[in-house]
Amino acid sequence: MSLHLPPYRPLPPPGPRAELLSVAIADLHPTQMCVGLAEVRSRQQDFSQETAEQRLRYLRGKPVPLVRGGAGALWMVDRHHRLRGLIEIDPAALAYGYLVLDLPGNPPEAVLAELQTRGWLYLYDGRGHGPLAPAALPQRLPDLQDDPYRSLVWRLKKEGMIDPAPLIPFHEFRWGAWLRSRPLPPFSSSNLAPALAAARSLVRSGSASHLAGWKR
Repeated sequence: MSLHLPPYRPLPPPGPRAELLSVAIADLHPTQMCVGLAEVRSRQQDFSQETAEQRLRYLRGKPVPLVRGGAGALWMVDRHHRLRGLIEIDPAALAYGYLVLDLPGNPPEAVLAELQTRGWLYLYDGRGHGPLAPAALPQRLPDLQDDPYRSLVWRLKKEGMIDPAPLIPFHEFRWGAWLRSRPLPPFSSSNLAPALAAARSLVRSGSASHLAGWKR
């Protein structure tokens, strides 16, 4: 399958003088339909071994790019896996974010339309079906679906099989969509092992060379 994503604008990183906002994770609206639960569980394990102060110190160094709409509503344009893992441990957890776009007075549908234009929405579900309408996006992080192919790509990146490409929105999902088009044994986010050997070979093959992050 191929993803019909619009052209994208890179997300601006936080500048050295960027104002960091303390935000309740429960108040943030997602900009994607799904996550890879293998990555969520891994991040959750890391958080569970830290104190609340250690978590906040870490999160301050990984601020969430935020879009603000009318009535102060906030959409997160990255960090879904990290914060999904944390909110399951602590539903009242806080994180830090910085504004990448401020649309005061805009209703949710106008904000989502602008994000779609910028390529900052991922509108495919956990089975790769889409694009769906922006209104179908979950309202809260715990409602995101599981995409086992996103989990598989996370594992391959963790092993160094795929290079990061942080300026490309939904980079890992693009790899996941490509792997969906290839024959792999049945697997799940909780059991990636059956697909790993074949996936490792596929992502290093020449047929994947058009994807950002490909390595010989």
